[in-house]
Amino acid sequence: MANATSEQIEESLKQHIDPYMETDLVSAKCVKNIAIDGASAKVEIELGFPHKGYESDLSAKISEVVKTVDGIDSVEVSINSKVVTHAVQKGVKPIPGVKNIIAVASGKGGVGKSTTTVNLALALAAEGATVAVLDADIYGPSMPRMLGISGKPESEDGQSLNPLVNYGIQTMSIGFLVEEETPMIWRGPMVTQALEQLFKDTRWTDVDYLVVDLPPGTGDVQLTLAQKIPVSGAVIVTTPQDIALLDARKGLKMFDKVNVPVLGIVENMSIHICSQCGNEERIFGEGGGKRMSDEEDVALLGDLPLDISIRQLADEGKPTVVSEPESRITEMYIGIARKVAAKLALKARDFSNKFPTIVINND
Repeated sequence: MANATSEQIEESLKQHIDPYMETDLVSAKCVKNIAIDGASAKVEIELGFPHKGYESDLSAKISEVVKTVDGIDSVEVSINSKVVTHAVQKGVKPIPGVKNIIAVASGKGGVGKSTTTVNLALALAAEGATVAVLDADIYGPSMPRMLGISGKPESEDGQSLNPLVNYGIQTMSIGFLVEEETPMIWRGPMVTQALEQLFKDTRWTDVDYLVVDLPPGTGDVQLTLAQKIPVSGAVIVTTPQDIALLDARKGLKMFDKVNVPVLGIVENMSIHICSQCGNEERIFGEGGGKRMSDEEDVALLGDLPLDISIRQLADEGKPTVVSEPESRITEMYIGIARKVAAKLALKARDFSNKFPTIVINND
């Protein structure tokens, strides 16, 4: 019997479509090496997104498909991940210490965007990434409360601020700099300047993903983000009801116009499960996120339920992903986080730091 070849193993790997990247590992350029020793094969995989909770499932699936190759009896799989910096808008400089910025937006308020943001960030961290959160909602900052953080940021040099940290998440918010009940009575230019300073004057440390909680709408803050901040991708949060979807489309089209790729849509409050009787009811309508996904040709990252525990835990500063790590809801957030990171991993990379700097001397 002829020995198996690496080409045969590569063909077998093409049969497995990764559920998060929605393509095979070969096409995604994740197969780094294939070694064959008699009837044994060793496959090295490098994912472009964190994979801590996904490794065993993926390893088992790879072993399964490779063993379908004639002559292969045993398979050793090694999987690691490498999060790289991805391309952003032209002419916008990267922020030191940050590889990728993911903006979480909604066309209107009240759709659970901030709760989704904080659980998404915690889910990315649970998968093994270094994560930060920036609360860009100057008028209504909620991250200090949701992440259970209080206090003032310290400055070592009098010019920059150290982010506050809880649950391993580096966090910056205007809420750390003003009293919780103090209203921010600022005009647009003051808001945009403050936002830019929060981004650039914070000492972020080796951040894979900086998740930004945007205020609702498509106004000054969103425009500043699009023009001056290097955004790798955006996530749109909506609910199934028609009015929320209408506004969500505006947010999606805004990012399209400023050349920020939309990684996908999250449909929040998709179904209500009665805590008393278990009855399931779609009180905000049904299938809205899927229709928007199909019509706008953008991924539906996942559906989240309307559940009282999500709100209660966020209000207590103990979000679902850290308070109930084994719950079905946390599983949903983890799945969404993997899809967000995997979709971003397939986007163009930023090679600007690979090019040499040209200096002209008149000596």
